[in-house]
Amino acid sequence: MNKSKKSSSGSLVYSTNADYLKKIQEEQQEQELDTLPPSQQQLKIFLDRIGGNKFVSRISGFIGKTEDLEALAKYLKNKCATGGNVKDGEILIQGNQREKLQNILIQMGYKVKLAGG
Repeated sequence: MNKSKKSSSGSLVYSTNADYLKKIQEEQQEQELDTLPPSQQQLKIFLDRIGGNKFVSRISGFIGKTEDLEALAKYLKNKCATGGNVKDGEILIQGNQREKLQNILIQMGYKVKLAGG
């Protein structure tokens, strides 16, 4: 008798079925959205203060695969000559790089708005 239980949030709590987790992972991969072309993306660039006098430029609104988001983040970090990372579907770039990021993304064909800060 195979039993599977899900919590109210939808995450797997317990299963004795070995193929169940594999099936769930395959379904999640199928549901992952294809990356929209740059002309259809609506990105927003925020300026956040993180402790003391440190700033981070945050880009949100990207629709697509995680690999494409990470590739874009790597390209932007290279162009800005600074560090950063991808977290929760957003690109974080160290420092106040909003103007530079806006120019780079517009040249790439993205629709960009400066927001916040």
